[in-house]
Amino acid sequence: MTADPGLFGPSSVAWQLHGDPMMWVAGVRALYLQALHPRAVRGVMENSDFRRDAWGRLMRTAGFVGTTTYDTSEAAEKAGARVRRIHRMLSATDPETGERYPVDDPELLLWVHCAEIDSYLHVLRRSGYPLTDAAADRYLAEHRVSARLVGLDPDAVPADRAEMDAYFEKMRPRLAVGADARAVDDFLLRPPTHPLLVPARALLWRRVAHLAYASLPPHAHELYGRPAPRPATVTRQLRVTGALLRRVPARLRWRLPPQHILRAMARLGPDTRPAPDKVPL
Repeated sequence: MTADPGLFGPSSVAWQLHGDPMMWVAGVRALYLQALHPRAVRGVMENSDFRRDAWGRLMRTAGFVGTTTYDTSEAAEKAGARVRRIHRMLSATDPETGERYPVDDPELLLWVHCAEIDSYLHVLRRSGYPLTDAAADRYLAEHRVSARLVGLDPDAVPADRAEMDAYFEKMRPRLAVGADARAVDDFLLRPPTHPLLVPARALLWRRVAHLAYASLPPHAHELYGRPAPRPATVTRQLRVTGALLRRVPARLRWRLPPQHILRAMARLGPDTRPAPDKVPL
């Protein structure tokens, strides 16, 4: 019996891309971007203890991405069903109008999805991950699958870079930085930590957060109210960071829980090891 390759499989762009360590910087960028939609960020603030459990939220997102990319089709479908079930039970209050709205509103789900997938693609390409324009378009098209898992109509999801750019341009008038976005910004710069770990927070985490923030588009910097850094400087920093992180042996990085990639290789064979040179053109 042939082992189940999952929803994407080893021949996908997502399979190769999601094994890269710069995904963590990209994940923080996605949080900054998602917080610019007032209703999306209010849904998070009202239905989770973001300030105390932001690490848990980031890890849950990473776990969902790992499961949907590298686990079996059954496990991915179950993960999607769990997300849809939780979202169906939740609502929030519009910070401007006081209107109650469901957090599984398709507009909000689409914003969260696009901010996340665009951040993965943007940060990895800009940090030196070798990806042609055709492969980037294929990556976005592949993620209509993950969009379906969270409850979106795949046909309503941008399937290439041109559609993604048009989507973000359309959304710009709806974006704003209010109290909730400020809270996310403040947390990402100064997350609560044990007093003994404060030096490490300043040395390591703040650099990650600053780099993730710096990689945002210019209009996001305008909304947050801080000057946008020079693009060339940010690109150079992303490339240096990417080069350093990629020197850490992949098998050592992949041993961190929950070990999705190692379990996928055990299920499908060592030849399915993710690598940049395996990205389909």
